[in-house]
This record gives sequence, C-alpha cells and structure tokens, in this order.
Amino acid sequence: MLSIMDVAAVLLTLSALFGWLNYKFLPLSHSVGLLVMSVVTSLVLIGADTLFPGLRLLEQLREGMQQIDFTEIVVNGMLAFLLFAGSLHVDLDMLRSRAVPVFLLAVFGTIISTAVVGVLFWGVAAVAGFHVPFAWALVFGALISPTDPVAVLSTLRNANVPKDLQVETEGEALFNDGVGIVLFTLLLRFASSGEGASVSVGDVAELLLREAVGGILLGIVTGYVAYRAMRLIDDYAVEVLISVALVTGTYALASHLHVSGPLSMVAAGLLIGDRGPRYAMSERTQRYVFALWTVVDEILNSVLFLLIGLETLVLRFDPRTLLLATAAVPIVLVARFVSVGVQPLLFAWTKMLSWANAPFLTWAGVRGGISVALALSLPDHPAKPLILAATYAVVLFSIIVQGSTLGWVVKRTVGTGSKSNA
Repeated sequence: MLSIMDVAAVLLTLSALFGWLNYKFLPLSHSVGLLVMSVVTSLVLIGADTLFPGLRLLEQLREGMQQIDFTEIVVNGMLAFLLFAGSLHVDLDMLRSRAVPVFLLAVFGTIISTAVVGVLFWGVAAVAGFHVPFAWALVFGALISPTDPVAVLSTLRNANVPKDLQVETEGEALFNDGVGIVLFTLLLRFASSGEGASVSVGDVAELLLREAVGGILLGIVTGYVAYRAMRLIDDYAVEVLISVALVTGTYALASHLHVSGPLSMVAAGLLIGDRGPRYAMSERTQRYVFALWTVVDEILNSVLFLLIGLETLVLRFDPRTLLLATAAVPIVLVARFVSVGVQPLLFAWTKMLSWANAPFLTWAGVRGGISVALALSLPDHPAKPLILAATYAVVLFSIIVQGSTLGWVVKRTVGTGSKSNA
C-alpha cells in the first residue's frame, strides 16, 4: 500500500522528469508535452503487459493508481489553488469592459452547448447501436460543455492572442464552471431518478443562486478581509501566509455552505490581484506573493496533466466504445461552434460579439481535468463507460491538438493586432 508521501514522490518525480525531457527534446508546450508523454508511457505499459502477462505489471500499477481519487484531488484539492493562481493575473479592468460577452458565453454558451452535445451524442449513439438514454446524453453535454479554466489559461500562455479576446476567453473559462455544475447536478439528478423525476425552473434558479451567486459573494467577502489584513501590515512572509489561508479557508467554507468553491476562488483571486498590488502590498511583498502562486500554478498544472495521462492505466475501455468516443470529438467541436456562433445573432443589440471570432473561440474551448473528474464521479450506470470514454477522447484531443495548434489558429483567424469585436 502506497502512502501519501509515496504517491506525491512518484507524481512529482515523473513531472520533473517528463518536463525535463520535453524541454530538451520536444517542441511542445510544457503542459501538452507532459500529457503526451504520460499517455505514451501508459500505452507502452499496457502494451508490455499484453506481451508479458506473467509480470502482472499493469495490475500492480493499476492498484497504485486506484489509490489516487482523481475527482477528490482535482475538485477538492488542486482546483482551489489553480483557480486562485490563474485569477491573480487576470486584468480586472479589462474583464469589466468585456463583462457582457463573458456573461453571455459563460451562461448561454454553456446551456446551448449542453443541449447540442446531448442531442448529437444521443443520436450518434443510437446509430452506432448503443442505448444511451437522452437524459444521460444531456449529462455528458453538461460535463463536457464548460471550458476548463486550468487548461484554457495554460493554453493561452503559449498563443499570441489580442488582449481583449484573451480576457474574454479567460473570463468565460473562469465563470462557466458555476453554470456547468448547476446543469450537471440537475441533469444527473434527473437521469439517476428516471424520467419521472421533476426539475422545475425554481430548482434551477435556487441552485444557481446558491452555487454561483453564493460562491462569488463568499469569495468577495473573504478576499476583502484578506486584503484589509494585508493592508494593515508590511511583512511579506505573513502576507504570503494570508494568501494561502485565504485559498484553503475559503474553499473549505464554500463546501460547508454548499456554494461554488471554484467561483469563490475566482472572485477572491480577482480582488487580491487587482487591489493588493495597488493598495496593500509593497514591491517586495508583490514579488514573493506572485512568485509563490506562479510556482504553485506551474507545479500543480504539471501534476494535473500528468495525472490525466496516467489515468489511462486505470480506465478500462471496451474497444467497441472507441468509435463513439472518437465521434464525440467532432460532436463537441460542432456544439462549441454553434454555441459561440449563434450568440452574435441572438444578442446583436450588444454590439460586443463578433461572428468572426467563432473559429478562434471554438478552437480555444479546451476541456481538461474538471470534465474527467465529473465523468469519474458518475454513479454506476450502463451509460457511464460510454460517457467516460467520450470524455477522455475529447479532453485528450482538446489539450494535445487544440492546445498545441491554437497559435496557428490565432494567426489565421483573428491576427495579433486586431480587436476582438468590431
């Protein structure tokens, strides 16, 4: 039985080794390189176990990986630190100026994508001979439609995107978790209880207010308390400790209050990142605080992408599901294109959305660890293996293919000097 220290040692050592190999020998970004190498390593180990079954290598490795609760580590561990670290560096003034498109993309974009993915996935599954209840197809749509903030922020670092369009994409990724989690929770309740279950508009509104609005308000309150505490002192060590306490304390409190922990992290990070350097932190404190969270962001990102790849060892896919899993990739891309493409028509009165940005926003809609974690958290049901395989296919494609080619797409769709909306 591996201890927590053993697991941490293995993950950090592999992250460092793969990171070094990627830097020296591969022309890939750090996160994409780690994911590619971890997937290749997993496949090699699976192949070796097939050729030499007597070694029982894969069985032992799976036992070790099964000690890692991916959903718990990502949703109730890494995500808090990664979202806070990412939010610290977002330009709040620019985000305010793009508030309307961010809201529309995060709310209506997620809803439209969920519906389109659900309908197409249900139809393709039926044609392929798989019985996937429509409610479960919508569950897949809900867990795969929100863009992953960690993956998006990591991907945009390596693409020269116009500032306003970058903030728009980052803002959508940071805020659409609340909508996605509400949809996922309600649709999963409906799917698990059978079609006789009732989900009213009141249920949706109540959950949205509690999760999304409650999470944002909690982050603003705790973030402001931390900001005031920093403003009253000038000691970089204590202020760094306050920032760590803010993340851990707020996220734990959010789980007890049943509000959105991810959104509370986004709100707290935006507040500290905007007001802290201007009013509360000396230059020395800023260097230490931002350096700490940059390092935390890089390390946890490395471990997260490594874990996504290594999960291949644990997942057992029926070869018959690979066709449906492969079909899920264009399904999600089509749904993403529809969700971002129709909004300039539906909300033309805002004059802040441009159809010309639809190709970029489609390709920048990267999915990541959150979708995998939600898929793994599904209760046992005949549809779960299909949903899990499809989720994994979409996540691998979006991070590896979309993530590594986003810079090329930017040059051919929006250009580096253009405004995001005209």
